[in-house]
Amino acid sequence: MQKGRSRMFMPETAVALLCGLAAGAALAGGDGGNETAAPRLGQPIEAAAAARFDLNVFPDGRGLPPGRGNAVQGRALFQAQCVVCHGEGGRGASAEEVAGGSEPLTSEWPDKTIGLYWPHATTIFDFVRRAKPMTSPGSLSADEVYALTAYLLYANRVIGEHDEMNAKTLPQVRLPNRDGFSGVDAKAPPRLAEP
Repeated sequence: MQKGRSRMFMPETAVALLCGLAAGAALAGGDGGNETAAPRLGQPIEAAAAARFDLNVFPDGRGLPPGRGNAVQGRALFQAQCVVCHGEGGRGASAEEVAGGSEPLTSEWPDKTIGLYWPHATTIFDFVRRAKPMTSPGSLSADEVYALTAYLLYANRVIGEHDEMNAKTLPQVRLPNRDGFSGVDAKAPPRLAEP
């Protein structure tokens, strides 16, 4: 540093300052001060296309699509799509067992099968529709998902083989561990709520 010059006015400092300001403007949107502008990432999506991703299914059945299926239909689908990973009758193979558990959740080594662990039958439908089959998630029709859900409930001795599962009957199925989970209250505590 030369005698009599402040480090603050060195060329390196000026460059660093300008780079910092440019980066800050870019992160803030860099749109000339319009704070409401979108960041212009990707492409806008049409409402019909966005609706395909609105797949939320709730314990009370909200979000379930029209369709139906039973365990007889589901067994054939399970054999074709699921047995390679989940084994015969859902007893486990390269993937977890989904049926046939015998050790309750209070045991040292509990089984976390659908019949012993899962709280809501609608959760089965939601998971299968989103994530299965592993090689082509989301490719099953609503009828196929209802049938697979029925088969998994039947394999866990929750419903009968010919009981039809649909948007009305599925939420009525009561799984043994339904009360084993605590709900989450989405409301803010009174001290944090706005006046």
